[in-house]
Amino acid sequence: MLHARTGLVGFHADLATPGLGGAWRRAPAGRRAELERLYTTLLTSTEPIGALPAGRPWECWRPGRAEGRLLGGVINRIVLAQATPYALPLDRFDGAVLFWEETGGLASYVWSYLHVLRHSGILDRIAGMVVGVPHAIDGLGPSGGLPALREIVLDVLGDRDIPVLGNVEFGHAGPNLPMPVGVRVALDARRGTLSLLEPAVRHIS
Repeated sequence: MLHARTGLVGFHADLATPGLGGAWRRAPAGRRAELERLYTTLLTSTEPIGALPAGRPWECWRPGRAEGRLLGGVINRIVLAQATPYALPLDRFDGAVLFWEETGGLASYVWSYLHVLRHSGILDRIAGMVVGVPHAIDGLGPSGGLPALREIVLDVLGDRDIPVLGNVEFGHAGPNLPMPVGVRVALDARRGTLSLLEPAVRHIS
């Protein structure tokens, strides 16, 4: 909503207590140091970061490449916000790379949220999708004949030929990569990379 009203870059990232005070403490020391360098550079440098560092290989759910503005957040909040006067205008999704994550609830809720994005036309406008690590969602596979999140996403996308990168390290499971809303990015799902093409901050003289 802040980005929709002001155009300012915001950060989908860890909160102080559950994230920086919890998930970060449980992370290996090397990954913590890598993320600390990333956050410092992102918040202080006026040069593009380039490729975000993966702590483990991300998953190519549909191959392809795309460049566009990074837009997204928690999927239930995206859907709810679009039903308010603070919604991001639909044309702002044209050519965007949509990122989302979810925590809690049921797999069927995620399926429903994705269909809301489909019926609203958002999925027909975006150039690519990046999906975070799901957290505490009941009804996800792969055991017991339940669908995996990848299957749900691809089912809703249907024949929309856009790259999809899955299980990227942002979400409530933490520790998180910071996702700067509104910054132009390059997505290469086959290679498993997401690169920031612009800085998130700038000097004001």
